[in-house]
Amino acid sequence: MEAKKMGIGAMLNAYPDSVGGRLSDIVSLLKKEELKDAFQSFYILPSVFNTDLDRGFSLISYDLSETLASPQDIADLHDLNIDLKMDFILNHISVLSPQFQDIIRNGDKSPYRDFFINWNKFWEGCGEMTEDGYIQPDQKYIKDMFFRKAGLPILMVRFPDGTDVPYWNTFYQEVIYNQINPLELVRQLNMQYQTAVEIADTVNKALANKVSVNDIDFGRWAEYREQILEYLQANRSYLGQMDLNIKSPLVWDYYRSVLKKLSDYGVAIVRLDAFAYAPKEPGLRNFLNDPGTWDLLQKIDYIAGEYGLTLLPEIHASYAEKIYELLAQKGYMVYDFFLPGLLIDAFIRKNGTYLKKWVDEIIEKNIRTVNMLGCHDGIPLLDLKGLLPEEDIQNMIDIVVGRGGYVKDLHGAKNVYYQVNATYYSALGESDQRMLMARAIQLFMPGKPQVWYLDLFAGKNDYEAMRRAGVGGHKEINRTNLTTQQAEELLKTDVVRKQLELLRFRNTCPVFTEDADISIDCNETVMTISWSNRHGTATLTVDFEKETYRIDC
Repeated sequence: MEAKKMGIGAMLNAYPDSVGGRLSDIVSLLKKEELKDAFQSFYILPSVFNTDLDRGFSLISYDLSETLASPQDIADLHDLNIDLKMDFILNHISVLSPQFQDIIRNGDKSPYRDFFINWNKFWEGCGEMTEDGYIQPDQKYIKDMFFRKAGLPILMVRFPDGTDVPYWNTFYQEVIYNQINPLELVRQLNMQYQTAVEIADTVNKALANKVSVNDIDFGRWAEYREQILEYLQANRSYLGQMDLNIKSPLVWDYYRSVLKKLSDYGVAIVRLDAFAYAPKEPGLRNFLNDPGTWDLLQKIDYIAGEYGLTLLPEIHASYAEKIYELLAQKGYMVYDFFLPGLLIDAFIRKNGTYLKKWVDEIIEKNIRTVNMLGCHDGIPLLDLKGLLPEEDIQNMIDIVVGRGGYVKDLHGAKNVYYQVNATYYSALGESDQRMLMARAIQLFMPGKPQVWYLDLFAGKNDYEAMRRAGVGGHKEINRTNLTTQQAEELLKTDVVRKQLELLRFRNTCPVFTEDADISIDCNETVMTISWSNRHGTATLTVDFEKETYRIDC
């Protein structure tokens, strides 16, 4: 099949429950007269599927979430002539997936035992077995590896025969020790009922108070300690995202089934999330290794082509590494993770020179981009390393943090890839004029503009959402769920109304085509961007000093 071409019109980006609580509420919003012709596409984040963690990025299956969406919602979007973009997470799936649950039930007898990466099999001959039952790889094999959390990325999984087997777990994990029912102790351990009641009460109180299972004080029932600890281990539960073994034929059957399902939903663009973590070899990088990453991408692209899908690989890397250029040379669309920071820098320095340099490169090298201001994940300022001077990047981070943003270093490491979490509106100092200027510039940038719903509604940093989310909930600062009533009230404000006017202009003016000639000029404070084709010319003029913009068409 020929790949479905998604045009360069503006794309809405939201969770299915970002406005109103269900995808149907966003569909109703898109049907309103105020949003007519504003969006050509919709990137629905993966909580639209059957998921459990990470606001959708821990997939149980790619079936639609019954609580958030329905097939009718998808059909209604197509009836509005809105194309879809959805996620495909290659590196991992949830421990609650049918495949991993089969391993927990059947252990070595499971057909899926090699569907995930058995840590000890992977590192066999490359390290020493520890007392805890996992191989500690020799330093020479892991010196170039990048682990996203402290320690080794392992989840110990209890098999039915009582053995603990380590599996590779790059991202989130949680081991849950379930509270004890005394009736089960009587049935399974042949314990006297009153004894079981007292022990269950002791254990359950300790678990409720977050006491480590090995530190539980059994008091006068200490003779049952080992028996109860073994019972707890045998009945523990898990949450987490387990890495897939791309050397397993069953994984490739799974990949094909996912791409087919996305095609059946009518998806045009498939965003490949965390795919660069999937290829792994002892002694090589476990992120973006070469040639494994590109071999994987080529194989996925071949299958995607059969279903008419266009791939958008998601990789965060510094500008200096030129990964974006390599992807473009291989024929892929790339994320413009540089625009958000370049715009903030231009407002801070009142100078668009660095932004012009980037636009010139996009045009010269014919790089097909999806660009954005804000997104679900934060503002990727350190992607700019190599494009902006280090002191300017740090100054920008300091200013955004001073405006209420939040920086999370990656497990304590400074100057390792991280994002600044803030709404784009707050990052700009909560200025309506800067927000409108930023949107106008984005819409005149080469590529396909992606619009985070909260930016459209000029959302401010949500500290209460961060507080509710607890430890690790920093990203919720930019994920405020709006009620339908709140959205309708915000549609009446100038900053929202004028953004929609800009979006409507971008999507309906005939000069914005993929074959248009784009030119940019900048004398530091004043910048112009022009699009021209046989229909005419549209020009944006912005003055960073005066914070004004004008469009001539």
